[in-house]
Amino acid sequence: MTERVLTPRNRGFLFLDSHPAGCERSVTDMWQACPDPADAPEGAGPVALVIGSSAGYGLAATLAGLKRAGIRGVMVSFEKAPTGRRTATAGWYRTAATAELARAAGRDLVFLNGDAFSDAMKGQVADVVERRFGGRLDYLIYSVAAPRRTDPDTGLTHSSVLKPIGRAHRTKTLLFDDQGLPEVREVETGPAEGDDVEQTVAVMGGADWERWIDHLAGRDLLGAGFTTAALSYIGSPLTAAIYRQGTIGLAKAHLEATARTLDERLARTVGGRAVTSVNGAAVTQSSTAIPGIGLYTGLLRGVLGTGLVPPVHQLAALWDQLTGAAPLALDEEGRIRLDTWEFADGVQAAVAERWADAATDSIAGLADLDWFQAEVRRLYGFSVPGIDYAAAVATDVPWPDHAS
Repeated sequence: MTERVLTPRNRGFLFLDSHPAGCERSVTDMWQACPDPADAPEGAGPVALVIGSSAGYGLAATLAGLKRAGIRGVMVSFEKAPTGRRTATAGWYRTAATAELARAAGRDLVFLNGDAFSDAMKGQVADVVERRFGGRLDYLIYSVAAPRRTDPDTGLTHSSVLKPIGRAHRTKTLLFDDQGLPEVREVETGPAEGDDVEQTVAVMGGADWERWIDHLAGRDLLGAGFTTAALSYIGSPLTAAIYRQGTIGLAKAHLEATARTLDERLARTVGGRAVTSVNGAAVTQSSTAIPGIGLYTGLLRGVLGTGLVPPVHQLAALWDQLTGAAPLALDEEGRIRLDTWEFADGVQAAVAERWADAATDSIAGLADLDWFQAEVRRLYGFSVPGIDYAAAVATDVPWPDHAS
């Protein structure tokens, strides 16, 4: 068994290694932070499929589903195993930890590792649902953020981009130097060109979500009342040009339009429902790649403090609404809004005021930088309280076994 003392090595917000013990503890911390349900789930529990289960809101959906709804079923992610030179990805270790929690909770979860965009993975999931879970699926949570998608019909690989529409956009962004010192810098992102929009929509829009439903329905695996939710984001006017009004925002609009189409179809065929869930700001591996989002999130935390609602609390609320434990609350576009705390009276105005004042020499007094840096490091298992980072740790953690 390979054991190493691991120290964080990073290029910007991207870390080269992940810490297995830190990732395991971070999953345990999320589990403990998830509120207990009013009534403990009884019986076998509903069968759920979570696509993108190893990180960010998808991980929160998995843990909250376990605790709030007692789900069993299939979790899909795309992670890399450890090698002689590198640890596994953080999501690999988080998945192993989630599997242990599921076993302790007495819930049957199968974890599959591979390309969720592929028809091969869709077939593998369908086989498991048919063989292991009685051929009935009750819920599907779709939480996928990816740079590329290969269309199974054409074989063409599409690439998503983060670009504004119409003209270049300059925005403030938050960086840290090699010593961890903060810098606020203005960056310019050129406008979408050529087929950038179509490519991004092909990756991050609703096409793959709908293909999952097509495949599962074609195998007659959608149970009566089957409900599906795709996780989305709107965000602040401060980041709208690069996000909601940019290429990725058009992809999210396509996702939401797909939800309306699927909702009509599922209501007609199985008495089911399809919705999008609009989540609030959080530090995730995906969000740190978007210019301005890190700065915005740090400032938001500076305004709200512990009032910033963590993903696992948001997803607990989502599961409550999907299962009927709480009323389904939809906005005028038919979306479940889990970000209302981010747009409570005065919050956006306070963040905008700090944004206007944000500069390298003032940012420490405006944003919660200690929290933000720790959150980034915790994505990779570092800066997790209670972990002895001077101790060697086993890095060749196996992927959860799902024999039988």
